[in-house]
Amino acid sequence: MVLKRDPQLESQALDWIEANLGEPLDRKKPYDDLLKDGIILCKLMNKLMPGCIKKIDTKGGGFALMQNIERFQAAAKQWGVPANEVFQTVDLWEKKNIPQVTLCIHAMGRVAQTRPDYKGPILGPKMAEKNERQFTEAQLLEAKNTVSLQYGTNTGANQSGINMGKPRSIMD
Repeated sequence: MVLKRDPQLESQALDWIEANLGEPLDRKKPYDDLLKDGIILCKLMNKLMPGCIKKIDTKGGGFALMQNIERFQAAAKQWGVPANEVFQTVDLWEKKNIPQVTLCIHAMGRVAQTRPDYKGPILGPKMAEKNERQFTEAQLLEAKNTVSLQYGTNTGANQSGINMGKPRSIMD
């Protein structure tokens, strides 16, 4: 399933990348063309995790530039982006699923807020943190007596108005 593109989310992603890189991006180019070669994404990862991508191919054929995308994907997972939120190479290179690319960048922004070493700009909502609760033995026993509404409810249930099959016709 391919999601619908959201220009506002794409713009927020570019704003966040610019703020982290400290340099403006060429906004005259379409979003997907700007990110297609993976160079900007690799530079971004090197800003977030210095030295995590050793080599960025700036020229060469499609294969060399596609390697940039693969290096970025590996670094994003290392950064803490969940694997299911990292896009596939074809999503960006062949423009198969650009919203997934945007989702990945937003996921990076979310993860960044949880890292103590990150002091840059904020993108998107903060990830939820662990919220453990402690219950007493009495509270746990009391919970066993509760019938969950997942099992349905029988309030107001009756059989009025139920008609099954044909009415019986008696002919004399």
